[in-house]
Amino acid sequence: MKKGVVMPSANLPLFINNELVASQSDQSIPVTNPATQEVLTKVPEATDAEMEQAINDAQNAFYQWRDVPPPERARLMMVFQQLLKSHHDELAEILSQETGKTFADAKGDVWRGIEVVEQACNIPSLLMGETAENVAGGIDTYSYMQPLGVCAGITPFNFPAMIPLWMFPMAIACGNAFVLKPSEQDPMTPMRIAELFAGAGFPPGLLQVVHGRKAQVDHLLRHPLIKALSFVGSVPVAQYIYRTGTSHLKRVQAFAGAKNHMVVMPDADKAQVISNLVGSSVGAAGQRCMAISVAVFVGESADWITDLQQAMAKVKPGFWNDESAGFGPLISPQAKERVLGLIAQGKHEGAQCLLDGSDCRVADYPDGNWVGPTLFSGVTADMTIYREEIFGPVLLCMHVNSLDDAIQLINQNPYGNGTSIFTSSGLSARHFQHYIEVGQVGINVPIPVPLPFFSFTGWKQSFYGDQHAYGKQAVRFYTETKTITARWFDPGMAATPNMTIQMR
Repeated sequence: MKKGVVMPSANLPLFINNELVASQSDQSIPVTNPATQEVLTKVPEATDAEMEQAINDAQNAFYQWRDVPPPERARLMMVFQQLLKSHHDELAEILSQETGKTFADAKGDVWRGIEVVEQACNIPSLLMGETAENVAGGIDTYSYMQPLGVCAGITPFNFPAMIPLWMFPMAIACGNAFVLKPSEQDPMTPMRIAELFAGAGFPPGLLQVVHGRKAQVDHLLRHPLIKALSFVGSVPVAQYIYRTGTSHLKRVQAFAGAKNHMVVMPDADKAQVISNLVGSSVGAAGQRCMAISVAVFVGESADWITDLQQAMAKVKPGFWNDESAGFGPLISPQAKERVLGLIAQGKHEGAQCLLDGSDCRVADYPDGNWVGPTLFSGVTADMTIYREEIFGPVLLCMHVNSLDDAIQLINQNPYGNGTSIFTSSGLSARHFQHYIEVGQVGINVPIPVPLPFFSFTGWKQSFYGDQHAYGKQAVRFYTETKTITARWFDPGMAATPNMTIQMR
């Protein structure tokens, strides 16, 4: 590890007021390398007193930060994004160690987060309000976007760089302070990012990082100083976060599960379809909410499944620094057992398992949480493997007769995170994008995650809330609009009674 990297130790510290602070907690959680089961560090479960300190100090920092002009905030963000870029590979190596991601995949995780920080550098223009002159005689109306106070984020294991960077840079650029509770499974990457944030010159207290489990999450959900909370995770937890947070009168954006379909039309480019299906289904071991988990073959395109099977069989998992590896292990033994259980259930319910990764082994790493590429065909909508999010390197194949049948199948699914269509027909693509009830649509793009000047816009049970992540919607989420109606009197004019009805 390079100088300054969060080194493995008995307990990972908290990040309070720009300093690494040893927790006083006697409860900790091991962080393991999922390819070896080596314990890298332990995460303390922050005490109530430490949670209170983090939140209260963030509130004090907010009182000063909200008055810092947006251009000055943007300049600090520019320094931060440059530090992230200069430490890009270092962050990716830490990330690979604790998630098992291949180095190439880890670098992509870091880079997509950097892109959001670059968007936060545009905050002066993003905070521009509206104005209308002379809405009535001598009266002008205009609006400002002002920060909320202390915001919080609860992030998942699968993108420990990108998703924290979805949240706190935009919130802080808007003038807020932020308390981050990263996943207890891979907290070393967010901690190193926090160190770089402090190194950019931001005032102490704007970003606080605490660790723990449900008790610490509940503390954030119920604390009166937390004004808004962002979350990414599973559907049951997202529902809990949303209900609990809103019941405590907070703004909440909760990104949840997915079941993303790729529609394959007979007129699509076969080689492109197969290549993109393989990468989008097993990349990152399928542990991403925008992974393609269902291929819907329309008409004669179903004949391509054999070629798909052969292509998937060539992809092998491996250790993070193995350049020939297509993906890494699952995050934990529990995650592996869950995926293996769903594969077994799929076989039991009658799906045809064309490629089975259940007994995957990787040389020199016998203890890794390995699952190989797995391909099912003959899947129906009532099967467990279709109804549940598998979150592993498993691709399901379904066959329909027409594009409208594919649209109906997808629209009936309770999730609406992402979908895509591969076709050479502009008419088919336009018909699909218009009628599909999914928030993010790709046309000959398998994983349509938008760049940060747009917003990440899942629908249905993939998202709970009103404003989405990054982009303009994040600015709206992390700010409150204040509308001013102003009139200036001529000192030489005589005052007359105002008998008009005032708006309430």
